[in-house]
Amino acid sequence: MSTELGRRPPEEGNWRLRNWRVRARLVALILVPTAAAVLLGGFQVFTSTGAAADYERTSRLAQLSGQVGALTHEVAAERARMAWHIARGRPQSRLADVHERIDRADEAIQRVRGSATAILPAVSGRTADQIENMLNRLDDLLTLRQQALKGDLLAAPAVDLYTVVIDDLLSVHDELIKGSQDDELIRQSRMLHALAGAKESLSLQQAVLTIALTDGAISQEQLKGLLGELSREENERAAFADEATAAERRFFDETVNGRSADAMLFLRELVLIRATAGQPLRGLDQNTADDAGLWFKASTTVVDSLRTVEQRQAGGILARSHALSADERQRAYVIAGAVIALLLAVLLITTGVARSLVRPLRRLRSEALEIAGRRLPDFVQHLRESRDGDIDAEVPPIHVFTRDEVGEVARAFDEVHREAVRLAGDEARLRANVNAMFVNLSRRSQTLVERQLTLIERLERGERDDTRLGDLFKLDHLATRMRRNSENLLVLAGQEAARRWSEPVELMDIVRASLGEVENYDRVSVQIQSQSAVLGQAVNDVVHLLAELIENAVSFSARDTKVVISSNRIDGGGLMVSVSDSGIAMTPDELAQANWRLANPPVVDVSVSRRMGLFVVGRLALRHNIKVQLRRQDTGGLTAMVVLPEALLTPIPHPPAPALDTTPPPP
Repeated sequence: MSTELGRRPPEEGNWRLRNWRVRARLVALILVPTAAAVLLGGFQVFTSTGAAADYERTSRLAQLSGQVGALTHEVAAERARMAWHIARGRPQSRLADVHERIDRADEAIQRVRGSATAILPAVSGRTADQIENMLNRLDDLLTLRQQALKGDLLAAPAVDLYTVVIDDLLSVHDELIKGSQDDELIRQSRMLHALAGAKESLSLQQAVLTIALTDGAISQEQLKGLLGELSREENERAAFADEATAAERRFFDETVNGRSADAMLFLRELVLIRATAGQPLRGLDQNTADDAGLWFKASTTVVDSLRTVEQRQAGGILARSHALSADERQRAYVIAGAVIALLLAVLLITTGVARSLVRPLRRLRSEALEIAGRRLPDFVQHLRESRDGDIDAEVPPIHVFTRDEVGEVARAFDEVHREAVRLAGDEARLRANVNAMFVNLSRRSQTLVERQLTLIERLERGERDDTRLGDLFKLDHLATRMRRNSENLLVLAGQEAARRWSEPVELMDIVRASLGEVENYDRVSVQIQSQSAVLGQAVNDVVHLLAELIENAVSFSARDTKVVISSNRIDGGGLMVSVSDSGIAMTPDELAQANWRLANPPVVDVSVSRRMGLFVVGRLALRHNIKVQLRRQDTGGLTAMVVLPEALLTPIPHPPAPALDTTPPPP
C-alpha cells in the first residue's frame, strides 16, 4: 500500500505557500522580523564601524597634525635664527646655532614624512592635495637654506620665503584638524587653530624685530607688517579665549602670561614707541648692548610657552579622537553581540516552537501511515482469513496527547480508525455469513450430487442398451462437473473438500481424473511422463486445479485446435505440468493482472465472479505452495505452467495406489 497521504495536482508546485512544510512556514514566519532586526542591527554595526574608522582616521590625522605643529614650530625657530644670522652678516661663530636649529627641523621633517606617507593612501580630496603640497614644500626648504646660508639672500626676503613655507604647513595643519562630527573635537580644533595662529604671529614678530634690532632701525613697511601681526596675535588669543574653558584659560595664563612674558612685552612696546616716534632702536636696555639677543631670548621664551600650550591642546585632540574611536568600536562590538544574541535567541525559540509542533505532527504522520499501511490492512486481512468472524474492536490510540489542534486531529484519527475497524468487522461477519451459506449450499449440493452419481453408477452396471448406456455416461460426466462447481463454492468459502486420498496417486492418473471433470476432454492431448506420484493429501486439490486450467484452455480456444498437457522435471527439484492452448490469449496488462491474482488470491468480491477459475486455482495453489503462472506463446495462445514442489512428490508406489475414477464418457 502506498504511504503517500495524497497526490498534489500537476499544476501546483512546491513554491506555493500552502505546499510548504510546517517547519518551513515557521522559519519563514520568524525569519521576516528576525531579518529586519538583523538588517537594522547590521546597519548600526556598519555605521558604528564606519564612525570608528572615521575617528581612527581623525586620530591619525590628529597625530600628523601634532607632528606638523612641531615642524611648524621648528621651522619658525629656524626662520628667526636664520634671519638673525643673515642680519649679522653670517658670522662663522654663530653658524653652529643655525645648524642646530636646522637639525632639529630635519628631525621633525623626517617624522612628518613618515606619517604623511603612511596616511596618504587613506585620505582623498583636499586633504590629500594639502599633504602632497606640504611634502613638495619641504623639498623647497632645502633650496631656501642653501640660498640663506651661502647666497646673497637678505634677511627680510629670507623671512618672507620661510613664511611662505610655514603658511603652507599651517594650511595643512588646519586641514588635518577639520572634518570631525564631534562638538568637543570641533571646539578643541578651533582652539588649536587659534593657538597655532597666535604662535606663528609672535614667531614672525620675533624674526622681524630681531632683524630690526640688529640693523638698529625699522622701515615703515616692516612697522606696518609688525602692527598687523600684533593685531593678528591679539585676535587669535581672543579666539582661543572664547573657545577655552576656565581651566584651559587658567593654564594658558599660567604658562604664557606669566613673568616670562613681561620682558618680551616690555621690549616690544618700547620698540613700537621708538619706531612710531622715529627714534633709533638701540640702547633699549642699559645693562646690555645686545638688544637683538635680549629680544630673541625673551620672545623665544614666550613662543616656547605657546608651544607648550599647543602641545597640550594637540594631545587633548589626539586623546579625544582615540576615545571616540574606542567608544564607537566598542559600540559596534556591543551591537554585533546583541545581534548575535538575538539570532541565537530566535534560533532557540524557533527550534523549540518548531519542535513542539513538528514532533507531534511527525508522530501523528508516522503512526497514521503505520495504521493505514500496515496495522489496519493486517487487521482487515486477519478478519478476512478468520472463519468465525470474531473480532477485537479495541483500537490503541495514537501516542499524541497534546491539547492543541494536533492532539485533536490525533483523536479524530482514532475515531476514524475505530470506525474503520468496526466496518471491517461488520464486513467480516457478513463474509462469514456468506461463506456459511456457500458451505451450506455446497454441502447440500454435494450430497445430492453424490447420491446422483451413486444412482447413475448403479444404473450403468445394470444397463445393456449401448445408447442408453452412453447417455448415462454423459449424465455421469455432467454430475462430476456439477460436483467440481460445488467444490468451487467450498473454495470460495475457504473450506476444504470432504474427499481426500490417503495414498499417493500417479501423475498420469491425476491428469486423467482432471479430464473426467472437463467438457470436450477429447480435444486434450496428453503428453505426461509418469515419473512421480502426488501425495494423497493434495491429490484432490491438484485434480481440481488442473481441471480448472484445462477447462479454461478448452473454452477459450477454437474447436478445431488441441490443448496439450505435458510434464517434465525441473532443476532444483519439483515437477512442472504445462497446459497449452492456441486460443485468443491475453493482452500484456491482462496477463500481468492474472498472474498477480494467481500469486495473491484476492478476497471474494465482484471481480472474482469474472475470473472464478483463476481465483479457485490461486486458492488451491496457495494451500500446497504450488506455483502457477500464465505465459504467452510465440505461436499464439497461452501456456499455464503448474510447478509442483518436491514436498508434494513421491516415487510411484508399488503396488499401484487405488485407481481414480478416470473413465471418460464415450463419445
